[in-house]
Amino acid sequence: MTQISLPRKLRVLIADDVQETRRNTRLMIAALDYAEVVAIASNGRQAVEMTEEQHPDIVILDVNMPEMDGLTAYKNIIKVHPDTGGIIISAEQNPIVAKAAASIGIQEFLVKPFFVDEMDAAIKRVSQRLRENRQKRALTKPKDENSEAYLEMLANEYMKEGRTDDAAVQIFERLAANPKSALRWLETLAMLYAIRREWGKLTSLTARLERETKDQKA
Repeated sequence: MTQISLPRKLRVLIADDVQETRRNTRLMIAALDYAEVVAIASNGRQAVEMTEEQHPDIVILDVNMPEMDGLTAYKNIIKVHPDTGGIIISAEQNPIVAKAAASIGIQEFLVKPFFVDEMDAAIKRVSQRLRENRQKRALTKPKDENSEAYLEMLANEYMKEGRTDDAAVQIFERLAANPKSALRWLETLAMLYAIRREWGKLTSLTARLERETKDQKA
């Protein structure tokens, strides 16, 4: 089957407890034709939860937020989604915070007030690093291509790339073959079946999703 080409923009999450900053940052990103805001959070805990739901490519996190600060939020995010780029924003240029951010993999640090050209440059640099990291991983694939870790690595990459081709479906189907497969893999596979109009497979998978969702709630 021919691969279906879908519009692909960088998916961005914004997290800041100040409404004006959230609004201004969203407007800046709206001016960039290669990126889109997929989630907006008012604290670090929400940012972690929304990342699980929306799978952004890049998260923009304020340092000081209620419930969970930006650095702690990023640590939690990359535990599950290690291929997520990070930009930290702060009201002050603090070298200690900048060093702490760099130590956990934060790629960029912007001081408020920042402008659209600064945000544009920061997102492009983070995006370039993400591409380079993916290319490096592709050159150092695990020996065991049937391992769960390898399949999950490919699945995360395919989700980031928005792939719906046969190769992507096969990876998600292999993950779904595990009776203990995570719900997010099953949900993604269901979405792929819907995009590809494979209704028979979708019906069967939907029934499984309903059963497993009920079991988790029980």
